[in-house]
Amino acid sequence: MVIYMLWLRQIKRYFRSRSRIVGSLGQPLLFLVALGFGFGPVFQRAGQGNYIQFLAPGVIAMTVLFSGIFNGIELIWDRQFGFLKETLVAPVPRLTIMIGRTLGGATTSMMQGVIVAVACIIVGFRPSGAMAIAGGLVFMVLIAVMFTALGTAIASVLSDFQGFQMIMNFLVMPIFFLSGALFPLTGLPRALDLIARIDPLSYGVDGLRSSMTGVSHFGLPTDFAVLLVLTVALLVVGSRLFSRIQV
Repeated sequence: MVIYMLWLRQIKRYFRSRSRIVGSLGQPLLFLVALGFGFGPVFQRAGQGNYIQFLAPGVIAMTVLFSGIFNGIELIWDRQFGFLKETLVAPVPRLTIMIGRTLGGATTSMMQGVIVAVACIIVGFRPSGAMAIAGGLVFMVLIAVMFTALGTAIASVLSDFQGFQMIMNFLVMPIFFLSGALFPLTGLPRALDLIARIDPLSYGVDGLRSSMTGVSHFGLPTDFAVLLVLTVALLVVGSRLFSRIQV
């Protein structure tokens, strides 16, 4: 019941913020239009095919990543204004509270990802079939839960917005740009290839691209297994750090 109430609160907060819904489309559409059509001819001349087909899964993953990890700001916001204290004094385990918040944040991230996926289809992206869409949704769920848990873990040890934003800028942008969302991972220098293999979003982008277009770098089973393990690990870490919050 508590998990459901916290989940529902996150959803209501999301729909009340119309500016957040509209704003979530700005950066993905910029990438789709500016990069998709700008680099499309170059990408095609290089023998890599349609760049929109390649770019769209990366843009969807980017949307889910940013939305999921920045849900941590809401945790700091609730701590600053006292709502978190009221929640934590409830006679329920903190693990339950953390799971409810994480599921709510992951659901809103999924919603934004679906909105961007529809925008990608309008622009010209074509999934390979109905099963491709279902497989893409599975990977979107894993990405959303994983990075929402990461955002919660980071926000649990911080008390101000400035610190969170600085860490996010230091962490999120490299995670995105080195994940293969914008360029193929084949033929990279050894150092970049190693970083891409360490980057958790690389497996999310590759899983989305593999399930929706049939093009894969690591292989679909590897993508799913790595994401599943990392999601569980970050949920455990996030739960431990959340349980130690002092308000």
